[in-house]
Amino acid sequence: MSGLRSLPIEEIVKRGSIEGSDIRALRRVFCEDGIVAAEEADILLKLNHACRIKPVEWADFFIEALTDYLVFQERPQGYLTSANAHWLIDRISYDGHVRSKVELELVVNVLDKARWAPVSLAKFALNQVKSAVVGGDGPLRDGKARAPGEITVGEVELIRRILYAFGGDGHVAVTCDEADILFDIDEAVANSRPNPAWTDLFVKAITNVVMASSGYAVPFREEALRQEAELEDPAEQSSVLTALLSMMQTNLAAVRDSYHDQTTEERALARLEHQRIEIITHEEITAAEASWLVSRLGRDGRLSPSETALVSYLEHESPKIHPVLTQAVARFVPAA
Repeated sequence: MSGLRSLPIEEIVKRGSIEGSDIRALRRVFCEDGIVAAEEADILLKLNHACRIKPVEWADFFIEALTDYLVFQERPQGYLTSANAHWLIDRISYDGHVRSKVELELVVNVLDKARWAPVSLAKFALNQVKSAVVGGDGPLRDGKARAPGEITVGEVELIRRILYAFGGDGHVAVTCDEADILFDIDEAVANSRPNPAWTDLFVKAITNVVMASSGYAVPFREEALRQEAELEDPAEQSSVLTALLSMMQTNLAAVRDSYHDQTTEERALARLEHQRIEIITHEEITAAEASWLVSRLGRDGRLSPSETALVSYLEHESPKIHPVLTQAVARFVPAA
């Protein structure tokens, strides 16, 4: 992308706006050479930070060009290493918070296009949603009158996209790092009006963790976490918890048979796959253990509505799960 030197980058930065003609020139250079060096990628990041006025087509070009560089130009091709993930995080965030919504979309797109990426990048993306829910601020809440402790349907779907993207093309269970953030978000929304879309995703994701920690082979995340049907507003039901539980019984029924006991060969292959991902990305994948799950359930002394739906589902379906989890479910059932 040596042609960037011929473009008036400093002039664009000085005027603080990107015009359609600028994007056409950038795209022409990108199509000819691509981005082959970090210095060239930094130019696009500089333009995005410095220019407050941008046409709508800027976001697509910005995301496409930087995704191509990180996933397909940098080695190992098609994968993202821990070093490359941290390079990206350092340039698009301040004090752990993403600077703009388009840069968060860049992170999600990189996760989606990479065959494998380090869990730290998925964790960074999930933490942006957590920040919006807990603090009620940040790029996701710009211009939106939402109080802290509430989660929108759009934010739920963003979480689902992040979980899908990190899952890659393998049978990777929801990790301890991801589940920890999901529990934090659930604690933050526990006192707000129940959101059935959130309960649907939370229960399916934590069920995935429960089954994996109990020795089951897990399905692709798209299958395990998909939303089966339109969700009714529990506020219109006679009992919110009854409505949430009924919804989960129906929605989880479609994926129940996708979990099965692992054979010795499947366990060995799963370990090898995790090792291969860790070698490529240079970052460890931490699986959630049964004892950790028990410590997170009802951590503040009571079950949230979503945790109640989870415990009730596990008690009703009675899958063969880790003994520590079985004891916890039995202990929590009266509260559920």
